[in-house]
Amino acid sequence: MSASAAPVVHLARPHRQVVVAGTLAELRGPTCGLVELPLRLWWHPHRAFDLGQRTMLLWMYENVLRESIRVDELRAFIDGATLVRVWPDLNLPRGVRAAWEARHPRLRVLFATAA
Repeated sequence: MSASAAPVVHLARPHRQVVVAGTLAELRGPTCGLVELPLRLWWHPHRAFDLGQRTMLLWMYENVLRESIRVDELRAFIDGATLVRVWPDLNLPRGVRAAWEARHPRLRVLFATAA
């Protein structure tokens, strides 16, 4: 296999490959209320996020998208329709954004029109 044929690997941070859901429809996480992230995803003593507060929702999504190592974590905490809605406002590492936009071009279009 030549170097040009090698798959592109996107990193969420050094040594952490980005995990991307196969479809946005499979992401059926909570859309309201208080959500407590497991310690593995958010190691702060206060791990509850009030999804009714936009800044907390964005913060939770940013952390889950960056720290998830399994698709089931994404499914548990991210909602596909909500992700599409807030995508342009998320502060994500370049690797995370690139991986999700490569798999889901709809997000790339949304981000380009919001910029």
